[in-house]
Amino acid sequence: MEYLKLLTKSFLGVLDWTFKQIFFEVPNHENYFWGLIIISILIWTLELIFPWRKKQKKIRVDFWLDVFYMFFNFFVFSIVIDGFYEIFNKLMNDLFNLRTDSFAFFELSNFSPAIQLLIFFVTLDFVQWFTHILMHRFPFLWKFHKVHHSVKEMGFAAHFRYHWIENILYKPSKVFVIMMIGGFEPEQAYIIHYLSIVIGHLNHANIKLSYGPMKYVFNNPIMHLHHHAYSFPSKFKTGVNFAISLSIWDYLFKTNYIPNANEYLKLGYKGDQKMSNNFIGQLIYGFKKGD
Repeated sequence: MEYLKLLTKSFLGVLDWTFKQIFFEVPNHENYFWGLIIISILIWTLELIFPWRKKQKKIRVDFWLDVFYMFFNFFVFSIVIDGFYEIFNKLMNDLFNLRTDSFAFFELSNFSPAIQLLIFFVTLDFVQWFTHILMHRFPFLWKFHKVHHSVKEMGFAAHFRYHWIENILYKPSKVFVIMMIGGFEPEQAYIIHYLSIVIGHLNHANIKLSYGPMKYVFNNPIMHLHHHAYSFPSKFKTGVNFAISLSIWDYLFKTNYIPNANEYLKLGYKGDQKMSNNFIGQLIYGFKKGD
């Protein structure tokens, strides 16, 4: 009964917080609902003014599907699943006396706010980069990740086209990072959240950007387009350019591959014709034999 109350409280709490964001009843810097919309409109505007693939339609293939995914994965799924994370955390505490600071390598609060943000950003990005590699490396995870790689024309909203199972996999990675750095997020973590949205949107946008020398630090549209390529050299067995926000991990671990800036590179994967072209079909994809 205690766990059911926790589940209900969490569900209602996240639902209430989401509605408060919609109706501007939260601090502006914590309003991720409108923040996501504003960032999306700005980057879509850049796509329309400075299109890299000039033959690509303004309302590209699966544009509205990907817009729906943005709100589903960023808000709807969080409302549904957050309570289960709360239950998991309580179980870990009740059964094993594990707290969010149980595996802390250092105390993040000992550093200045700027250093806290930098450590949080870099550590989280590395763990997510590694998780992304696992999604490509293991067939049972790749089945779900195929949804993201079913994108045939890149645009900012493709950033959030991914299977709901990925939410379950990436969320624990964030919890793990928080445990490593002392059990809490920096007070200004919202800066990292917004920065991640901007970088992720740009990586998928129909805009030609490489950032010059900073391409060795930050992921970019040219680099990420090759991650979505239909084919790549055989020496890269499971893929290339796994960067989330920081490209430095790919350059350090030799998983980088950018042979050209061909904007009309064929996207997808072998067998992608089997992927459903609607949300419901993609929602259940990966659970059937042969997916």
